[in-house]
Amino acid sequence: MQSLLYLIAVILIILWALGFFVYSAGNLIHILLVIAVVAILLRLIKGKSV
Repeated sequence: MQSLLYLIAVILIILWALGFFVYSAGNLIHILLVIAVVAILLRLIKGKSV
């Protein structure tokens, strides 16, 4: 489950980067970034290394 959370966070960061540099989708891209950062922070708080 925790590796799945990390995988989702990585995918969201990649989608954000693609959207930021290739296509301007407004606030949706930034929401994806926030979700990815929150997922990584939750993983770090639980004591797992990234």
